[in-house]
Amino acid sequence: MAALVTVREYARLTTGAAAGSLDEAAVPVAVFDWLCAESERLRASGAALVQLEGRRWLRLDNYVGVIEAPCGTRIEILPKHVDGQDGQAVAAARNLLCKMLSRCLNLSPRESASTHLRTFDAPLTEWVMRQFLEGLDRLVKRGIRFDYCAVREQQRYLRGRLDVTRQLRQPPGREHLFQIEHDIFDCDRAENRLLRSALDRVCKLTGDPRNWRLSRELASYLSQVPASADHGADFRDWRDDRLMAHYRPLKPWCSLILGGHSPLAVAGAWRGLSLLFPMERVFERYVEACLRRQLPDTVVKPGASSRYLCRHRERDWFQLKPDFLLSRRDRSWVLDTKWKRLDISRGMAGDKYGLAQSDFYQLFAYGRHYLDDSGELFLVYPKTAGFHAPLDEFVYSDSLRLRVLPFDLERDIVVGLDERLS
Repeated sequence: MAALVTVREYARLTTGAAAGSLDEAAVPVAVFDWLCAESERLRASGAALVQLEGRRWLRLDNYVGVIEAPCGTRIEILPKHVDGQDGQAVAAARNLLCKMLSRCLNLSPRESASTHLRTFDAPLTEWVMRQFLEGLDRLVKRGIRFDYCAVREQQRYLRGRLDVTRQLRQPPGREHLFQIEHDIFDCDRAENRLLRSALDRVCKLTGDPRNWRLSRELASYLSQVPASADHGADFRDWRDDRLMAHYRPLKPWCSLILGGHSPLAVAGAWRGLSLLFPMERVFERYVEACLRRQLPDTVVKPGASSRYLCRHRERDWFQLKPDFLLSRRDRSWVLDTKWKRLDISRGMAGDKYGLAQSDFYQLFAYGRHYLDDSGELFLVYPKTAGFHAPLDEFVYSDSLRLRVLPFDLERDIVVGLDERLS
């Protein structure tokens, strides 16, 4: 049985003695060296998995999920903003991450029901495979889609259409063979090929008995479907019309399992059972989904990028990209999210609650260029035991102010936001 090491974001790893907690753990030397090499590979694409601390210590970055080393050791990385003892914190952090990913992937209520979260007691990748298998099981029971495919072949009999050009080009002695074209109604289509490829991967990688049993049952139903030879091309050909609506819930899970097709996942991060997510991006997407439910009468626009910090030689420089622009009737607000831990007890100790000066500069630039120096800005951090209520407002000027608000990860709301927009 492969070893499983469970830690959380920014935990420290070593090859020697360690405390054995969520913030500090020991791994084999081979795993330590492989993590260093993998981090260098990811660094070329702008990501960094670990940071070196001397010769014997590594510090993980802000990625969550599961990563498996070639030797089979799996490292499960959980969100950091969960309080409690290690045993309770592991269960709570796993449930939180599953809930956030379900919402980020725009899943229907059936797939993100609380019963799935309460019964989840396995590493994240087994949970992802379970969601895929249960969705595929419902799809198979409803019936997979068939389609007409054009076939060109050579036969001793006529079927469909005779390809006159190819027939005339036949060499002597083959006049008894017919070059024909016809359509067949079968299951060889892009969506089914991708599902077959994802199922093959699950059959190979799952270690959960329930997943293993269900994957083998489904493999017999899809045995006639060929595997995808080009994942990228088949994802581009995936149809999303009314007739294929029942396939839609499976696409995000299929993307995660095959790797490299999810906007949340780290490109190329799949190795064995590995699946990593940048936690800041997960939090941003999760807040977006919750904002749309919390503020049904407000337009939530993510990723605005129409303004620039300055101009130089008649060209705009340094694009400004706030996380969200909120608008209701003739009023607008800027909202930015930060996956950081604040502590109100540190406000008067010179630590300024844990707030970063660079974040305040960033919000000031957003207010100047998106709100014309007049309005209200919001900076949202996750709610914790040390930060459970909105801070007093921060004043940039008489007309421009900033509010720091907590996001309640249990109730899925930004605390105090409704009152500020009313």
